[in-house]
Parts: sequence; structure tokens; C-alpha cells
Amino acid sequence: MELTKAEEQILHYLWKLEEATVQDILSCMDDAGKPSRTTVSTIIRILENKGAVSHKPGTGRGYIYYPLVKKEEYSRKQLFGFISRYFDNSFSSLASFFAKESNMTAEELDVLLEETRRKLKNEKGKE
Repeated sequence: MELTKAEEQILHYLWKLEEATVQDILSCMDDAGKPSRTTVSTIIRILENKGAVSHKPGTGRGYIYYPLVKKEEYSRKQLFGFISRYFDNSFSSLASFFAKESNMTAEELDVLLEETRRKLKNEKGKE
């Protein structure tokens, strides 16, 4: 599922709030650059059409919206898509890129490698 930045932003608020009205979402946003109520409603409707969000009746005429997509699931798909598009599905290329760009020291890389080994070992032990 491909989402625009605006759609992702609204979905992040719904993940944070778990369920919310349009007004609840607007209340969480910074005043600088806050979209109109109509814009938020339109984005939510688009998210519903994409299967990311649903709604239930609220009080009065409004609806209460909630995410259908779990944050972890969406994040995982986005991350793997990013790695596929920019690093040819190579986690080592991704890791070396970040190590180089962030000026990681050899010691920091060793710590990262050791943590990764430990987590992988723990995961295999659970199976």
C-alpha cells in the first residue's frame, strides 16, 4: 500500500490515538501548517478507500476513525520496500551506507554486530 506523506501523517495520529474523530486529529496537530477540517476528512476518506482506515458512528453526525493497518506491519513493508529500491535487497549495503554516512567508529560497528548476533540467537532459541 503506497501512501502520500499527508496520508501517512494522518495514519500516524490514528496509531497514536487508536481511534479518533477528525477534530481529535486536528487537535493533535501543530497550528503551523495545520490543514483544514475538510482536508483531513478527505485524506481519511482516501485512507478508507485504500483499506488503511475504517470508521464507526460517533456522537452526532461525526464518525470515529481507527486504523486497520498495524504500525509495525506498515513500517516493515515500507522498510523492506526502501531496501529493495535503494539497496538491491542487500542489508549489508544498507548497513555499510549508514555506517559510512554516520561516521560510525569500528567499536560502534562491533557493538551493533554483537547486538544483532545476540538478537538472532535469541530469536532462533524461541523457535
